[in-house]
Amino acid sequence: MHGYSRLGRPSTGSGSISPSPSPPSSPRFRRNKGSSGGGGGGFRGGGGGGVDVKLQSFVERWVYVVISAVYRRRGILLFAPLLYISAMLLYMGTMGFDVGIISKGSESSTGKTAPVGSLYRSPQVFEHLWPYMEAENNRSNDLMMNVWNMKTRQSWKPCIPLQNSEAELPKSNGFLIIEANGGLNQQRLSICDAVAVAGLLNATLVIPMFHLNSVWRDSSKFGDIFDEEFFIYALRSHVNVVRELPEDVLTRFDNNISNIVNLRVKGWSSPTYYLQKVLPKLLELGAVRIAPFSNRLAHAVPSDIQGHRCLSNFGALRFSEPIRTLAAKMVDRMIRNSSSSGGKYISVHLRFEEDMVAFSCCIYDGGEEEQKEMDIARERSWRGKFRKKNRIIKPGAIRMDGKCPLTPLEVGMMLRGMGFDNNTSVYVAAGKIYKAEKYMAPLKQMFPRLETKDTLASPEELAPFMGYSSRLAALDYTLCLHSEVFVTTQGGNFPHFLIGHRRYFYEGHAKTIIPDKRKLAQLFDSPHIRWESFQKQLREMLHHSDVKGSELKKPTASLFTYPMPDCMCKQAATKNSTKLRR
Repeated sequence: MHGYSRLGRPSTGSGSISPSPSPPSSPRFRRNKGSSGGGGGGFRGGGGGGVDVKLQSFVERWVYVVISAVYRRRGILLFAPLLYISAMLLYMGTMGFDVGIISKGSESSTGKTAPVGSLYRSPQVFEHLWPYMEAENNRSNDLMMNVWNMKTRQSWKPCIPLQNSEAELPKSNGFLIIEANGGLNQQRLSICDAVAVAGLLNATLVIPMFHLNSVWRDSSKFGDIFDEEFFIYALRSHVNVVRELPEDVLTRFDNNISNIVNLRVKGWSSPTYYLQKVLPKLLELGAVRIAPFSNRLAHAVPSDIQGHRCLSNFGALRFSEPIRTLAAKMVDRMIRNSSSSGGKYISVHLRFEEDMVAFSCCIYDGGEEEQKEMDIARERSWRGKFRKKNRIIKPGAIRMDGKCPLTPLEVGMMLRGMGFDNNTSVYVAAGKIYKAEKYMAPLKQMFPRLETKDTLASPEELAPFMGYSSRLAALDYTLCLHSEVFVTTQGGNFPHFLIGHRRYFYEGHAKTIIPDKRKLAQLFDSPHIRWESFQKQLREMLHHSDVKGSELKKPTASLFTYPMPDCMCKQAATKNSTKLRR
């Protein structure tokens, strides 16, 4: 017996093309043993007539050996790139930091000259450039009104590839129970994938459970963060969703949900895997669990499955009423505070919390005290991970590779270099900043109109959200979604989902600054850089973010970051698609 599936059964080999046999290997070039030649022998080409070359030196003999070996064993050419990479890795390992562009007057802790970008010298750069920034304060600056060049872009609009249907859904094949883990947007990812899998299997989805994560320590339930009733209503024509298992089903499992079989699904599984492995169990048992359910569905899936992802992320998942109410007030306050720039403001996702700094293994300017604090933080959160035998950590190489979290000072210098002046309103979305009093001071100096959750909302307004990291992150998410410019500094699910949501919200353009952190590492390690040069390079970086703002999704990329073309259509939209605007 086979259950109903909206994807259909996978095709068998009736129409497949059998692979053709491999062609015979090419004949090897052989050296003519009968050739005569003095001085160590001769070399003949692979053609008909041979050309004798006398070998007169050690170098010529060595070249002869190499070339003759290559001609006899052409397969060695396949390994040439691998040999080259291995040699370079060995070279880099032995050279350490003494490789790269050398900065004048820059010395590492070992006394050796360090490569540009390997040291944290942003405070010295700021001290040098601050007079130039001051000179440009309070100038009439319309950059916020013209950050993005939208005129040359093809406009897109929301367009979900699912047919509107008033007909009842087919009889369900059973109940799907999933457990979402991680922070706010990791949970969001799991929920959207669960909707897609439920649609694929024609299963009834039980409102997802949230795993209490040891890092996030947030005990919130689905309804605390998202609007549960709206979620069920928005999906009603495509996927059945229930708040909990019916009593008769739960009774079959002794009223204990943990008695329901938990299927261990591999990460990034294909739709075929679900149809072949999960669907039979669902039909047999009537209910299955998949926990954990993070990243359990492949990026590349058929359009109808992608449609369920689009609908759940952009249409069905909205924040709970308490979050929406406070977030709307905060957005209004931010717009009023930005009257000098037409109500437009910048939002910055700043990842400079203690655990982020510790995990990066980067060195800043705190000396021995900072090192001790980071060692304690690493041991507290990742016991022994950074003390494993033979593990080598090179902070300078990490910084040069653009992997170090940007400090508030560096974010401020970057924005000032791009042309945003001291009258620009900035909202900082962040957790608890490491040594906030020290590191936030220069950012406030450059941008006096700086706001956070704590300054936009009163303690009484924030009280119901305190101690719940995902609910606080939802406030930040909303403030960032409605900003004219969003700045991401470290990657992760939060900016990835926001970039995609902003593309969906702003006609296909992310309106997001994604800095080149390798380039920034070099700029911030140049204490004598000219202000004009600093500005020129950062404005080029801003232009690059503008150009990349309308990227289309590649086959292996996530539609949550790149919603075009799976969730959006060009302005000539099809009439039969479900259209959503938010």
